[in-house]
Amino acid sequence: MRPPELALAAAFVVVALLAGAAAAPFPAALTLERALPHKGVPAEHLRERDRARHAGRGLLGAAPAVAGVVDFPVEGSANPYMVGLYFTRVKLGNPAKEYFVQIDTGSDILWVSCSPCTGCPTSSGLNIQLEFFNPDSSSTSARIPCSDDRCTAALQTGEAVCQTSDSPSSPCGYTFTYGDGSGTSGCSNKQSGDLMKSDRAVDGIFGFGQHQLSVISQLYSLGVSPKTFSHCLKGSDNGGGILVLGEIVEPGLVFTPLVPQQPHYNLNLESIAVSGQKLPIDSSLFATSNTEGTIVDSGTTLVYLVDRAYDPFVNAIAAAVSPSVQSVVNKGSQCFVTTSSVDSSFPTATLIFEGGVAMTVKPENYLLQQGSSGDNVLWCIGWQRSQGITILGDLVLKDKIFVYDLANMRMGWTDYDCSLSVNVTSSSGKNQYVNTGQFDVNGSPRPSSYRIIGLVPTGIAVALVHMLIFGVLCSR
Repeated sequence: MRPPELALAAAFVVVALLAGAAAAPFPAALTLERALPHKGVPAEHLRERDRARHAGRGLLGAAPAVAGVVDFPVEGSANPYMVGLYFTRVKLGNPAKEYFVQIDTGSDILWVSCSPCTGCPTSSGLNIQLEFFNPDSSSTSARIPCSDDRCTAALQTGEAVCQTSDSPSSPCGYTFTYGDGSGTSGCSNKQSGDLMKSDRAVDGIFGFGQHQLSVISQLYSLGVSPKTFSHCLKGSDNGGGILVLGEIVEPGLVFTPLVPQQPHYNLNLESIAVSGQKLPIDSSLFATSNTEGTIVDSGTTLVYLVDRAYDPFVNAIAAAVSPSVQSVVNKGSQCFVTTSSVDSSFPTATLIFEGGVAMTVKPENYLLQQGSSGDNVLWCIGWQRSQGITILGDLVLKDKIFVYDLANMRMGWTDYDCSLSVNVTSSSGKNQYVNTGQFDVNGSPRPSSYRIIGLVPTGIAVALVHMLIFGVLCSR
């Protein structure tokens, strides 16, 4: 069967709503939301969701010129022990329609569901209205031929297909399959798998990986956005935070190199300490290879620690808890019962990366609340075993600024109250510390608890109209 064709919905691709730009009276920011349907979700359910999602990307032991700043204010709850995901809104096509897409630093492609679509949910437990892109209804939709450089780039990663008999003008075939069996041809007309269930369904995926097809790489190649993005995700029950196409600047930021020539955001983890005591873990367990290493992935709910480092870590935590804490085993997991706050009852851990760069891991970064009875609260270790890859997911990323500096191949972080405004480098290289009202996608003021970082320049407005090379890939 001939592979699905690529289609490009070019015009009115609004990744930032353009206040002051001539294109349309949009506000200057997208809404990035974290949706968490239920409390007390068992860790094994979260673990299974992560494992299915990673399988197609070779994780968890599965088969293998800069202009202004665009910001994505975060909405929703960021409670770590609830099933959730981060998503934002983009407008595609002409006339433009709004789509909800998951923010994923573990993949590269931006895609949305196509009409008609077999097996795609028509409603979502996230309280959002699902939409389907129809390329025939968009005046700016266009097929991408096999001769296009963007098709060539996708061919190199195995995400595009052109038959040997195809002429250069033949449509470029595209496919991407997740480990849980869900598949997409960009603008997908057939879906399956856990991520496509109604309870947390969105319209598509917004990949923030470092491949040249990702949005961050495309905008940089056009000279209209830095090759840097940042996020700060709130860990409180109210959630929130911000995602920025640009660099958040904060005095406490520390940086460590990204491992070069890797498909994911790999770091060189060297050691782990609990209560200041370095654990007896061989650093070679964290060495980067095709099946090993340490990855930062905002699309992962939990944290996965390589197997031979897992028991030393858990044992060190259990040995350092307050005497008032009762240690128990619940469904095979190390758990604790306490009536006190986690900060006063549990130790702080530290991840040490290349260059001696430390990442603080507070109790709420490794514990999941699993239940309570009166004043007694059951907390369990939220980190899971992995057969090779260590993955730092949302559980450890929250309540920190993270800077993905791809121009200098480094990543930085610092602890931060993500309910506060952030300092961001502007297009001129100057820093802006902005604390203004937020707007929703209809231009209505939001509560003052939300923050916005500047406006998107007209240059980015033009670039965003054309940058979705695989943004809306239509399967036929």
